[in-house]
Amino acid sequence: MIPGMNPKQLEGMLKQLGMKMENISASQVVIKADGGDITINDPQVVKTTMKGQVVYQVSGNTSEVAFTEEDVKLVMEQTGIQDRKKVEQALQESNGEVVEAIMKLKS
Repeated sequence: MIPGMNPKQLEGMLKQLGMKMENISASQVVIKADGGDITINDPQVVKTTMKGQVVYQVSGNTSEVAFTEEDVKLVMEQTGIQDRKKVEQALQESNGEVVEAIMKLKS
């Protein structure tokens, strides 16, 4: 938002430019990235539409999980545990350290 500008004025300006902005209610946004998931808790999400293009702007507190799909598979193989959520939780708690997650699950 532009400081000092009336929200109605801003909305009118955006409408003249052919833009539409909409707040999206969300409790969490997860981005599945190659290097691990990025989780944004209590995000502010704004959907902007302009000339048929849709853009989502997300802001909030992030937590990046530093493990990959290969890490999950390796921990599952080494521990014999097939419960994916349990393995991912162990990796999160060990900050992505595969050996530490394996040891934690085997104990």
